[in-house]
Order: sequence, then structure tokens, then C-alpha cells
Amino acid sequence: MKKYETLGHKADLKIRAFGKDKKELFLNMLLAMAESQKPEIKSDKKIKREVKIKSIDLAALLVDFLNEVLYLSQVNKEVYLDFKFKKFKDNELEGELIGRKVDGFGEDIKAVT
Repeated sequence: MKKYETLGHKADLKIRAFGKDKKELFLNMLLAMAESQKPEIKSDKKIKREVKIKSIDLAALLVDFLNEVLYLSQVNKEVYLDFKFKKFKDNELEGELIGRKVDGFGEDIKAVT
């Protein structure tokens, strides 16, 4: 099954993700965003970061989650390719991002909307 596809747009990146359930949809959006940044991976050593997010609904939760991941990626110079859920509700998630250190990113994503 296809995980995601990028859609043409003049100024912004648009992604349509797929998944058999909500968790898989979140994971595939995470992967799409990570790959779209074109990371220059520095090390194979895995890095783990705890994340807790509360939002008003599922759509806001996805946007808030991806913005938090984007922030952590830029601040820590890391790319996150996986997420282990500890808690998942329509307005809240908790878990562990799994990623790697990078030298930089080939593409800059400014925000998720």
C-alpha cells in the first residue's frame, strides 16, 4: 500500500497520506515530512525524544504533532522517521520519536498547516 503522495502546488508542499488506521496515517505523514526535508543523515545511531501533545480535535492534533516534530528537527538537527505511540486519542498523543542526527536539510519546511 502506498504510504503517501506529494501533490503539485505553486509555493507550498502538499501531501496526501494514507493508512489503515489513524496511527498509521500519523506515521505516514511523519515519514512524508521527513523525506520531504531531504535530510543529510550524519549517523546511523538512533535518537529518541519524548513527545506529548494535546489539541482540540484530531485534525489539530496532526498539525500540532507535525509542527512539534518540525521544531525538534530544526533545533536539534535531527530527522525523525518513526514514532512509538504510548497513548493515542483523537485529541491527545504521547510517545517517542525515533530519529537520527543530520548535517542539514536539503529542503526547508517553515510550518505545517
